[in-house]
Amino acid sequence: MTAQLRRHTEDLSWVLTPLLDLPGVQNAVIATGDGLVTGHSADLGRDGADRVAAMTASLHAAARAFTTAFTGREQIRLNQTVVESEDGYAVVTPAGENSSLAVFATAGADLGTIAYQMQVQVAALARALASPAREASGT
Repeated sequence: MTAQLRRHTEDLSWVLTPLLDLPGVQNAVIATGDGLVTGHSADLGRDGADRVAAMTASLHAAARAFTTAFTGREQIRLNQTVVESEDGYAVVTPAGENSSLAVFATAGADLGTIAYQMQVQVAALARALASPAREASGT
């Protein structure tokens, strides 16, 4: 039998656990480039996660267009997009092909630590999605 690759449709919420354990991090979402949820923190709920995923896709597209307007370069690779408000920070980072990881943290949170841990989790996600899924034995 040949190994099958894991599908993007499986729940990827396990990636969020280390992020949600960081001080100040309130919620997190993994979203596809077209705004669909592939994982979210439980406290956010499905409706909230759907809204965040859709806005994440829009924010990422706007950030690319914004950067292109400044640089004149069409092929922009974003590393991170941060929105600061009086309530805290929304941080979005690419999470592989056609995916993003979004986190919301309180105003006093350590953005350096959060950004680092987001990159660690993106790497873990990439490894997991590249690994062959286990097949049931005895068939």
